[in-house]
Amino acid sequence: MSEQALMPEGPVRELMRRLPVVDMDVPDFQPDLAPADPVTLFIEWFAAAIAVGVLEPHAMSLATADADGRPSSRVLICKDVEADGRWLFASSSTSPKGRQLAAQPHAALGFYWPRQGRQIRIRGEVTPVSAERSAADFLARSPGSRAETLAGRQSDVLADAAAQQAAIADSQERIAAEPRVVAPTWTLYGLLADEAEFWQFDQDRQHIRLRYRRDNREWIRERLWS
Repeated sequence: MSEQALMPEGPVRELMRRLPVVDMDVPDFQPDLAPADPVTLFIEWFAAAIAVGVLEPHAMSLATADADGRPSSRVLICKDVEADGRWLFASSSTSPKGRQLAAQPHAALGFYWPRQGRQIRIRGEVTPVSAERSAADFLARSPGSRAETLAGRQSDVLADAAAQQAAIADSQERIAAEPRVVAPTWTLYGLLADEAEFWQFDQDRQHIRLRYRRDNREWIRERLWS
């Protein structure tokens, strides 16, 4: 049977409309009892996601914009969250997102954990952290990931797959000879949140939205309409 025969009949819109949305029980959330800062609440929700087996709860979307304001979004891994409200991630400074952050150093993060009906949106300014921490992050990556980064061609047009394999093979040989070699463009970035919103699904569509907004050194908590 062909793949086309296996496809349900009807337009894509109807297919999407029939899909369930958060078709399960979700955890309770009482915003009036939420912590005074977003980092503490993030850690609580993150730990809860791990406890119920959410796959890759540290995966997040990163939205950036180029110098002309054109947005881009992709999914990558959150490396850490610091007490001052800084979310960490890493990339090559010569990648599209690295170049966009150099031109427009503001970004947005998004976490979505459908098993719990929860999402978190974070916005703020992005700056590189120290070269020492960037190097440590690079060396903590798998050999395959390091080899690919050392090849240094992320998002370039690939005209010859054999050339890619040859470049990665050269990088693997270099890593074997120099185990502590670090790609000079590898950068650990920190997004210092000035706003963080926590969203909890409700079956009656009265979703709970709690926003933290930074005012100088203080966090202001605000309930938002769903």
